[in-house]
Amino acid sequence: MSIARTIRVLQFGDSLLPIGSFSFSNALESAVQEGVVRDAATLSEFVTASARRAATSDGIALLEAHRASCKPDIGRIVEADRAVFERKVGEETRTMTVRMGRKLAEVSTAAVRLPVLGLWLDRVADGITPGTYPVGLGVLFGELGSPEEDAFAVHQYGVAMTMLSAALRLMRIDHRRVQAILFAADQAIPGDYAAVLEASLPDMASFTPMADIMAAVHVRSHVRMFMN
Repeated sequence: MSIARTIRVLQFGDSLLPIGSFSFSNALESAVQEGVVRDAATLSEFVTASARRAATSDGIALLEAHRASCKPDIGRIVEADRAVFERKVGEETRTMTVRMGRKLAEVSTAAVRLPVLGLWLDRVADGITPGTYPVGLGVLFGELGSPEEDAFAVHQYGVAMTMLSAALRLMRIDHRRVQAILFAADQAIPGDYAAVLEASLPDMASFTPMADIMAAVHVRSHVRMFMN
């Protein structure tokens, strides 16, 4: 792995990248409020389930977008983008993915000239395509010349890290326990990648009823720290 490739993973996988991920908890806030997540063990289970769902849904679209960006094929990228958006059940979940997707594209194109990502961002601005985060990430890494494994790893790491960062503000849990949960979640990424490697957009699936219920509960919460 080259130094340049490592640096790209570090920069665009950084939890402090200004794309707004800190504003979201991925339904964890409601899960804590309702007692579904109440300690380190249940937090680990919730994060693991959410990461697996991300791999079998958004992760497949990310791989499709990465492969399409290398051709390039903007039509395939738009198709993957719509596939992600149409499978988001809750309003706040749709808001999260398009806000982060647009911000990622804006930040990235400001840092480096990326024609395909810029073309996709123009279509987002024109309302032709929604502009979801997994697809933006796939296009970004494809244009940077980084392999799809890097993009998938950054995406899955981000799912876990977003939730665990929120957990530090929502629960009585310390950084050491959070890092242990994160390490365990990261160990699943290679297996999840292998499981969806040959999948196509019709194979996208996201069956996690409890997470969807918690996301729905959050919409009507009167007191909340996060946007979802």
